[in-house]
Amino acid sequence: MRPDASAPAVVWSPIYEVDLGPHVFVTAKYRLAREQLLANTTLIEGDFVAPIPATRDELAGAHSDEFLSKVETDSLSFSERARLEVPLTGELREAMALSCGGTLLAARRALERGVAVHLGGGFHHAYAGHGEGFCLYNDIAVAVRALQAEGAIERVAVVDLDVHHGNGTAAIFADDDEVFTFSMHQQNNYPFVKPPSDLDIALEDGTADGEYLGLLETALTDVLGESMPELIVYLAGADPYVHDQLGGLSLTLEGLRRRDRMVLERAVERSVPIAVLMAGGYAHKLEDTVSIHVATVEEAVAEP
Repeated sequence: MRPDASAPAVVWSPIYEVDLGPHVFVTAKYRLAREQLLANTTLIEGDFVAPIPATRDELAGAHSDEFLSKVETDSLSFSERARLEVPLTGELREAMALSCGGTLLAARRALERGVAVHLGGGFHHAYAGHGEGFCLYNDIAVAVRALQAEGAIERVAVVDLDVHHGNGTAAIFADDDEVFTFSMHQQNNYPFVKPPSDLDIALEDGTADGEYLGLLETALTDVLGESMPELIVYLAGADPYVHDQLGGLSLTLEGLRRRDRMVLERAVERSVPIAVLMAGGYAHKLEDTVSIHVATVEEAVAEP
């Protein structure tokens, strides 16, 4: 791929690599995926676009002023910090605000070019008033609210295929008829409280490629037909993988690639711009998570 008007933009920043100490969320995966994409010549340096942090006003479109002030002044309570499950540091605050800006940039580029990728993002567990599950800010909601506020879009479909339910996203958009939230996830997994999305498909433990892809194909027809979106925000989680530490589904590497291809093809068939986010991924072997994210980007780049 070469940087031209028709090529999908790939948003990334080295600041996404945050030192969390010994942790299942290995933020080096973003850099390693970028390096692999360059090494296999899927991308060149000029294909990557650097984001800028979301502004306070943009963050406030999705989050309460009280919560933002607590984050800014490092005054979260012990329970709020425990719920976040990652250490709240200045480095994390910077990375998460930048990730929100990255998803917003990817969405803008998708509206311009048809397809764009954020090599990051997908922090769907953050609510308006608190962070949780490794997610400080909800970059999906920040980006969608910012685009709505400026009149760039009205109707959006969030297609969340992380292994975990998109609870924060569902809650934030619960009263917004213009944003259709769809989550297909493992039922017996985090989070334990799952606010209803517009469409939830709760999968049994061990669901494998064939059943998963069949359910997804039907669901995408329903989601896109009902919501008539002007933009799709796609969370291409790597954690439905059979060897993920935090997942209990049984998708193979090829099954995940077919999943990505299906979502991208449905968007292109309907001429709906799509912004692709990486979301979760915690395989026992880090190289597997990286390979899944790389395959997602490869599929996005391959779309016309």
